[in-house]
Amino acid sequence: MSGQMIRARLDASPMSSFQWSAIGICVLLNVLDGFDVLVMSFTASGVSREWQLSSAALGLLLSAGLAGMAAGSLFLAPLADRFGRRALILGCLALSSGGMFLSAASQSAVQLGLTRVLTGIGIGGILAASNVIAAEYANARWRGLAVSLNSTGYAVGATLGGIVAAVLQGTAGWRAVFLFGAVATALLIGAVLWRLPESLDFLLVRRSPGALARLNKLLASMKQPPLDTLPDAPAPVRPSAGVAQLLSPALRRNTLLSWLSFFLVMFGFYFVTSWTPKLLVDAGLSATQGITGGVLLNLGGIFGTALLGLLASRFPLKHVLTGYAVVTAVLLSVFVPATGTLALAFGVGLLIGLFVNGCMAGLYALTPSIYPAPVRATGVGWGIGIGRMGAILSPVVAGWLLDASWTPGAVYLLVAVFLLLGGAAVRAVRLRPATAAPAVAERGR
Repeated sequence: MSGQMIRARLDASPMSSFQWSAIGICVLLNVLDGFDVLVMSFTASGVSREWQLSSAALGLLLSAGLAGMAAGSLFLAPLADRFGRRALILGCLALSSGGMFLSAASQSAVQLGLTRVLTGIGIGGILAASNVIAAEYANARWRGLAVSLNSTGYAVGATLGGIVAAVLQGTAGWRAVFLFGAVATALLIGAVLWRLPESLDFLLVRRSPGALARLNKLLASMKQPPLDTLPDAPAPVRPSAGVAQLLSPALRRNTLLSWLSFFLVMFGFYFVTSWTPKLLVDAGLSATQGITGGVLLNLGGIFGTALLGLLASRFPLKHVLTGYAVVTAVLLSVFVPATGTLALAFGVGLLIGLFVNGCMAGLYALTPSIYPAPVRATGVGWGIGIGRMGAILSPVVAGWLLDASWTPGAVYLLVAVFLLLGGAAVRAVRLRPATAAPAVAERGR
């Protein structure tokens, strides 16, 4: 029996509780991402006040974690294709937890910036591997929903993180917020050891000693019959050639389109999440109303990613994601004019959060389908890493444009164009049986 036949059998079988629990652990890992990305924003006022930081210095601290995430996605994710997705996640959790502990103990802005980079490197490696596992353990029908729920963890982490930060800072100061994140991250190590399995496709491709026993144990957990022998080995791929493989003739087109779509969508996403509360205040709302608008963005994201997953179980994921990008662009173009009416502004903001978070979830769900198993984590990691570059640039570019007398409405229109171009890049991706990963269903085309 070939690896593709095993995959086809799992795709046609109902989801087991073991598969859903593995996806649940991946969701928790993404909750960590949402908390970590915004923890610096949550604590910015306290940090700035303690060390008397300028806006420019604070901006560097806000970007430090994102820079680390980009590095982790680019340079640690390929290790998952060599040593295993689960092994990389465990190592990166230890790295991130240590970085959070060191952040809580920082005695200067420079120290905090370095520890934020360290933490971000770990988070970047975790995301690439966890999204791959979530895709591989879902069957054909529920794969889009599984990966979308995985991405929903970000919005949950961002929302809960704001609440936790508000409580802890009011009683114990900003360091307590980082300490909370360090402890929560360390606890996730136990959760991964307990319930997160190694990637099936990794075991089939790498064929390490004991792979058959591990594979049969996983199959039994999913109520599948065991194998007598390992399936025929696929054509070998040199691990060191992972990144070069992404740009091979068979994968180059989809790789470049994936990189472009990640860059454009993440540029728009992080502009919206970083600047919307402040721009709402600039448009005439109070500071409290601006924060409320930011919270609504995250709440909308929880529903948006779940809705995308449900739609993807009925319609081709690529088409759903393209539609999300178009709707997000339209909403961005009318957002600033809508601020004249508070209820309308909040309603549009909630919808923007719903659809822009869905765009991110859709990219995470779609990207594993364009790569074969030997380079899947590398492909996803590089896509996220390129996207993080857009995330790093987005707040800075928006600030430059606003300083250059651009109106908030004009900046939102520019970002709307970026989202439309990102949707066009997704629409141009070609998924064929010859190039699609065996772990991804045809419905995802």
